[in-house]
Amino acid sequence: MVNKDFFQALDLLEKERKISKDSFIKSLEAGISSAYKKETGLNRGIDVQLNPAKYTIRVFAYRTVVDEVTDEEKEVSLEDARKVKEIYNIGDHFIDEELSTKLFTRIAAQTAKQVIMQRINDERKNMVLNEMNEKEGEIVTAIIRRIENNNVYVEISGSQMEGIMMPSDQIRGEKYAVNEIIKVYVKSVRTSARGNSQVIVSRSCVGFVKRLFEMEVPEIRSNLVVIKKIVREAGYRTKMAVTSDDPSLDCVGSCVGPRGMRINNIVHELDGEKIDVIEWCSDISEFIARALSPAKAMMVQINEEEKKATAIVPDDKLSLAIGKAGQNVRLAAKLTEWKIDVKPYSEVSGIVGDVFEN
Repeated sequence: MVNKDFFQALDLLEKERKISKDSFIKSLEAGISSAYKKETGLNRGIDVQLNPAKYTIRVFAYRTVVDEVTDEEKEVSLEDARKVKEIYNIGDHFIDEELSTKLFTRIAAQTAKQVIMQRINDERKNMVLNEMNEKEGEIVTAIIRRIENNNVYVEISGSQMEGIMMPSDQIRGEKYAVNEIIKVYVKSVRTSARGNSQVIVSRSCVGFVKRLFEMEVPEIRSNLVVIKKIVREAGYRTKMAVTSDDPSLDCVGSCVGPRGMRINNIVHELDGEKIDVIEWCSDISEFIARALSPAKAMMVQINEEEKKATAIVPDDKLSLAIGKAGQNVRLAAKLTEWKIDVKPYSEVSGIVGDVFEN
């Protein structure tokens, strides 16, 4: 079993599975130790040593060095151990003898194989888990494997990790089909009480939109354009405030792209969701007016103490400013972090200049 070809096979496995040869060797040593003890019935500790440089395997029986011996078969006193070698300390393995590897049978080999494969699988799971932890906050490609109780279960491409997209993380109105390939945002990686790892993915969170813009717009990736804030009602509308320190750079135009190409790609990925890209402004009145896009506010009056604002819009733009079920003004309020009341011009035309009350 142990020869040059065997150790060369470990090198090949290291390349194919991307698990270090040292991990394989540790798994092998543990597996062989377990098999040897099962086959021989030895109660003493078994120490297995694989040497890749010499292509050898050696098996030793040992007892643990202790202060006071309670089990002579498994323990040896520090005094007795130091009679053999002065270097022994408490907790060391006192080697009794080297054992023959010829005692292995098919059963022992099978036992070793099972332990080895379990160690390899555990190592692989840990590697994949670490990979996914590093991808938290990123967009990955996934394949839908099943849909149960409105939860969508996906396989993360290239990892074999399972991801779950719960109803709250799905785009409202979007239909999903088994074996469909989709893009998802990695929200977090969680471990259950049973030790199983699961990736929580989303298509409805603002992080998904943010990463799509970072992928699509070079000016955002290079920090020439900065995303100040994103608010979203997934499946309906997103509002994103952007800014730039370069006065010559059109930050909104950069996000929209030539002939709307960049933003259209993102809208297509979001299944037609509307996106308003707004230039951030330190003047809160101006920022609120912009936040009501696509409606145009004629003027905005603010109450700084209560962080309330009243926006006046043309009568024929009132429904556009408010939006369906109040969605547009609601998102504008979230984006600016101000309470916004929208009024038609005809209602206030006679008292323009007064302080408006909600």
